Amino acid sequence: MDPINEKEIVERLARGETAAFREFVDSYKKKIYGLAFEMTRNHADAEDVSQAVFIKVFKSIGTFKKDANLKSWLYRIVVNASIDHLRKRPFYPVEKTSDMPGRLFDDSLPRLADGSADPGRETESRELKKKIHDALDRISEREKAVFLLRHDHDLNLKEIADVLGLTLGAVKSYLFRSIKKLQKELGVVAAPLEPGG
Repeated sequence: MDPINEKEIVERLARGETAAFREFVDSYKKKIYGLAFEMTRNHADAEDVSQAVFIKVFKSIGTFKKDANLKSWLYRIVVNASIDHLRKRPFYPVEKTSDMPGRLFDDSLPRLADGSADPGRETESRELKKKIHDALDRISEREKAVFLLRHDHDLNLKEIADVLGLTLGAVKSYLFRSIKKLQKELGVVAAPLEPGG
């Protein structure tokens, strides 16, 4: 959605238009579900979080500031809803890495020149995805959120600060710590992912 359409849909939502809410859900359900799944690692939990997010949006769209960034506002709701959901459920079953949406867990596999899958590199790719996936479970929820928003959703540091209600310095700190912890978990010496702006 471009900014003009975002503004229009927010205004229509604020007026309580049912059709606008359906359009809104259709436009954002994949992004919302994707981030919820990355945070919870469970399809049922991600569906619950997504539903909670849409209910929250429906109830609180009137408080949305017209000059604010809709994507940032939505991501903030998703992250907070995911963290709340996880805290209420101390144990949750995780799902296999290949089910994880997002660029970090993209199932596009290395191919040979003839276009067929490279079995050796395919196995390596799947093993690396699983290691990253498991490593993300061993860092704090805030570190995980910052890392995913930066490296899987391509938000810059200021956008992440806006989404999470943090200072720029806090975002840099969370990102640095998440990368260091992931490097340690993955046994990587050189930085594979730079904090970047």
